[in-house]
Amino acid sequence: MPPRILNLSPAEPDALLPDRFVKWFAGRGWSPREHQLALLAKARADASALLIAPTGAGKTLAGFLPTLVELSATPRASLLPPPLWGRSTPEGRREGGVPLAPNDTAYPPPQPSPARGEGADTASGGVISTGRSLQRSRGLHTLYISPLKALAVDIARNLETPIAEMDLPIKVETRTGDTPVSRRQRQRRYPPDILLTTPEQLALLLSSDDAPFLFSQLRRIVLDELHALVTSKRGDLLSLGLARLWRLAPQLRAIGLSATVAEPESLARFLVPQRDRQGEAANIVVAGGAAAPIVEMLDTRERLPWAGHSARHALNEVYDLIKANKTTLVFVNTRSQAEMLFQDLWRMNDDGLAIALHHGSLDVAQRRKVEDAMAAGRLRGVVCTSSLDLGVDWGDVDLVINIGAPKGASRLMQRIGRANHRIDEASRAVLVPANRFEVLECAVAIDAVAENAQDTPPLRSGALDVLAQHVLGCACGEPFLSDELYEEVLTAAPYSDLARTDFDDVVDFVASGGYALKTYERFARIKQDKAGRWRVTNPRVRQSYRLNVGTIVEESMLKVRLVRSRGGQGNSKGSTGALGRGGRMLGEIEEYFIEGLVVGDTFVFGGEVVRYEALAEDQVYVSRANDKDAKVPSYMGGKFPLSTYLAERVRNLLADRRAWTALPDQVRDWLSLQARLSRVPGARELVVETFPRADKHYLVCYPFEGRLAHQTLGMLLTRRLERARARPLGFVANEYALAVWGLGDMSFMIRQNKLDLNALFDPDMLGDDLEAWLAESALMKRTFRTCAIISGLIARRFTGEEKTRRQVLFSTDLIYDVLRKHQPDHVLLRAARADAATGLLDIRRLSDMLLRIKGRITHRELDRISPLAVPVMLEIGREAVYGEASDELLAEAAEELVKEAMS
Repeated sequence: MPPRILNLSPAEPDALLPDRFVKWFAGRGWSPREHQLALLAKARADASALLIAPTGAGKTLAGFLPTLVELSATPRASLLPPPLWGRSTPEGRREGGVPLAPNDTAYPPPQPSPARGEGADTASGGVISTGRSLQRSRGLHTLYISPLKALAVDIARNLETPIAEMDLPIKVETRTGDTPVSRRQRQRRYPPDILLTTPEQLALLLSSDDAPFLFSQLRRIVLDELHALVTSKRGDLLSLGLARLWRLAPQLRAIGLSATVAEPESLARFLVPQRDRQGEAANIVVAGGAAAPIVEMLDTRERLPWAGHSARHALNEVYDLIKANKTTLVFVNTRSQAEMLFQDLWRMNDDGLAIALHHGSLDVAQRRKVEDAMAAGRLRGVVCTSSLDLGVDWGDVDLVINIGAPKGASRLMQRIGRANHRIDEASRAVLVPANRFEVLECAVAIDAVAENAQDTPPLRSGALDVLAQHVLGCACGEPFLSDELYEEVLTAAPYSDLARTDFDDVVDFVASGGYALKTYERFARIKQDKAGRWRVTNPRVRQSYRLNVGTIVEESMLKVRLVRSRGGQGNSKGSTGALGRGGRMLGEIEEYFIEGLVVGDTFVFGGEVVRYEALAEDQVYVSRANDKDAKVPSYMGGKFPLSTYLAERVRNLLADRRAWTALPDQVRDWLSLQARLSRVPGARELVVETFPRADKHYLVCYPFEGRLAHQTLGMLLTRRLERARARPLGFVANEYALAVWGLGDMSFMIRQNKLDLNALFDPDMLGDDLEAWLAESALMKRTFRTCAIISGLIARRFTGEEKTRRQVLFSTDLIYDVLRKHQPDHVLLRAARADAATGLLDIRRLSDMLLRIKGRITHRELDRISPLAVPVMLEIGREAVYGEASDELLAEAAEELVKEAMS
């Protein structure tokens, strides 16, 4: 279905909007936007819809407008559902979502209680104060799903304004991982009118046995930043939750909100039940009229590094930009970069500017403090990661700075949209490339933004490990029949083509662990009753599911507490000596980072330099310190791959020498030197350079396909070079190039036809070579480990305890070896292979590259390193230095290589 806008005549706003809403818009000097009225009309027509609108176009208000209008028109008391507050029948369970009779209730119905002020969040949760009257809870009307906790909280804050100013009798609450357990329990018993939550919390709610009653009145679900949800396993989990909601509440309609999307038609399929594989899709509404953003690249006055990721060369210029603007968001790509950059800016902050730090590992209280200060306009700058990428409305942000290359055009547009939430005025952004290759990427990203080109990935097929988690969650709620659940799952867009055999294999896996694990009782989590319904085997299974729900598998995290220093006493990680056990919580840090420290080491966390004092259970005790050489924690997540779309644009830029004139002088000179000493790759060409250095021989090539594809290529090339007797020793890859080194003279071998480059890069390497390597590598074990955790086979958390990283490694590695030997087609092995192919290995992208360069390989035999090879050669022997804070060491090594290349 092609995207379309509902055309509205000037007279229609009054017909669609109640009088109080018309007056509210007028009182603020606004007029309802066309797309806002279009969504309201779609809701009146009982249709689901996808809204594609730029940031600042009022997407959020558009998404909630149908709900606000509907709830404002109906008194709360008249919307009270039948008595649905009970949990169970005398037989111990209710079936089929049938309302209970009043005398069957186990929960008391909500009762009015005295208000504690305007908009008070009362203890009962069934009462709101509108300033005029107290009314009872009428059941959950609208569910809002956000990919970020911060976004849900921000939306709740923004919704308060129209609700209060129009005096609407509407109760809004949030439910995230930060919500206290007592409030979560209350929300199930006394639901608000509008609940703002995340995919994981929705899965938890659906796994409760009172889910049919909680959601029976649900009329609408609003999915914000939909493009960010549907391309991951979180989207798979959400789609299965939607499928269950459509069964529990057949009257449910969906509204999707997205600012950046390449294929709106496929995204619209996510919003409606897929029946009989007909590819049904929601209506699409496209908003227009946004001012084009102003995006520039910093042409630094300093010497631009050949490699590195911190952009420290431009620190003074970044600080000057913050000082020259009212409020600036400074985005970086990793949490460790955020910590390091914040420290650098803080040290040079002689003007006392209010600069803050925000990323996902900080304690929730600190994040909320920064968000509130940002919303109030009290901060001049915030250094942040993708934790603030999406949707949060910081109205007074007038500049966005992106440190490093954006890795994707759509991601860059998303970040630019954080500035100036006013559709009629242009957002401003400055890109600060950290090295010369990133200049190329920033240049093509700016062009892509100017063309409004999108590179969001296509909709994915649903993962089997996520389906296993959902099957278990369904059994935790009410027992299910396989036939009924299969038909339900097929209505979810990512699973609309799911084969029945795959579904049955998943159910069998949840029931027994699969053929190879049947003899182990602990893997039997569900069982069939006499009626053929599947239910959990015991209450501990239900408890384990609820503690481990979700698809985000992070490294083991330890809590960081700030205490007073004990003056360097003690030499054992496990000993706390005279340290107190209290202290302010700073946040959480990954366990593997702490394992590499000794007492007395300093590191940066939460914007402070701290000294490692002790580790006790899951608590890391630190004290304040002052150390310019403090380490920066490195987080396993957070690094983005270069998008396929931008990679192609970079290759085209390199191939067009006329386009080099728009590049900074330093970069243009670098490319010209490469063209003179070797060759600059063409758009569909692979340049392979070989040269000696010290006592080794090197092969460097430039696929420009991203780090993941390059790493897979390097693994496969070294296997082939071994067979060719080139005696390879290792390889290293970055986003743009790959370098292999060894003892064999590869230049001589190519010259003597003992090494054929066309055969070396033949696409058939993705056959037997790939399978053989996967069988030997630890990568598949790591991928399998993630799938095992998501599927619930291995639980990370138990009541009062959490498995250590070593325990999880041992358990999953043991199971992996058993399954490979006795059941190679096991569901989890299939899931792991699919994940590896699309994620860690990037097989499809590598395959496309090998086909693209077939017959187009150009060899250059050099006597020394080339200018283009310097950045990737600097990666050789470079350890995983925390926070990528090794730029000073890198600069020293770079000087040597640059001199060599230019001599």
